[in-house]
Amino acid sequence: MSQTQASFALPGLAPWLPGGHAQTIYPAFFARRRLNGPVVFRRQRLDLPDGDFLDIDWLDAEQARAPTMVLFHGLEGSSASGYAQALASVCGHQGWRCAVVHFRGCSGEINRGPRAYYAGDTEDVEAALTSIRQTVFSGADPAAKRGPITAVGVSLGGNALSLWASTRGAAASQWIDSLVSVSAPFDLTAAGIAVDTGLNRSIYARLFLSTMKRKAWLKAQQYPSLFDLQRVLAAKTLRVFDDAFTAPVHGFSGVDDYWKRASAKPHLSGLSVPSLLVNARNDPLVPAASLPTASDLPSVVEVCQPGSGGHVGFMAPSQLGLPGEITSFAQSLCRWAAGTWPRS
Repeated sequence: MSQTQASFALPGLAPWLPGGHAQTIYPAFFARRRLNGPVVFRRQRLDLPDGDFLDIDWLDAEQARAPTMVLFHGLEGSSASGYAQALASVCGHQGWRCAVVHFRGCSGEINRGPRAYYAGDTEDVEAALTSIRQTVFSGADPAAKRGPITAVGVSLGGNALSLWASTRGAAASQWIDSLVSVSAPFDLTAAGIAVDTGLNRSIYARLFLSTMKRKAWLKAQQYPSLFDLQRVLAAKTLRVFDDAFTAPVHGFSGVDDYWKRASAKPHLSGLSVPSLLVNARNDPLVPAASLPTASDLPSVVEVCQPGSGGHVGFMAPSQLGLPGEITSFAQSLCRWAAGTWPRS
């Protein structure tokens, strides 16, 4: 796959949304999300070796050899997020499976263990992909060729997925056929500073912290001495929250150690499966200067960095006019994924 002749076709974006903030916020709340009505998922609980669990929401397919799209959501996301609904709708329309992996504590129920989730959670990424691969194989003729699997990571999920695939290298092909990352903060330090700066702090940091603090409070009820709850509840920035909760709970010495070691950017040269990295250059949460450069990446990696799109926005005009829709972007991702799959 050539980096100079990209095969990914970005759909036309809504021209009436000015700037990265509008292109981020409006699609999340007002864009049309579904092709065929509400998505009905089947929930699978995956028990983990450490006694905890992950919840995976499945949209099943009739054909045993149907393709599977696996989604790892962003910070505080879930299968109810607009982008998850859009991708599942497109998959259902095409007769494909879709599996939405919930990071620990994000499925509507607090997780059991003395930890939560974080941007470099590669062990849980692999555990989920291993289970999904086994599910896709189950009940089928062992001699039959399985359907292809593409993993999609959005924002935080995109960093975690990319870090996993980069560190796995060529072995990643044992789990997935290709990878898509959307609006991933590959440089967590740059993204963390951006989230806590200016208007971003008032909008995004405040929104994220409102739910993250509630989950931290619940975790403190399970494990009272695990972290400094009062410092967590007093946090006004993502940096302070990550320093008080995310870093110590997950074995990092502090926020700087966490942001450095969990960032996928230094490892992206290890990507060996066909990969698509999509980041808008006007993303208010991911500075354009922090994005990876195509020339520094392997030839199997395709980079798409349009000037517009916001953070996980990429809203296209609707045929009916306002409010626009986000399924066109999901359709484009699926078309790209299909182009990477082995031909029968």
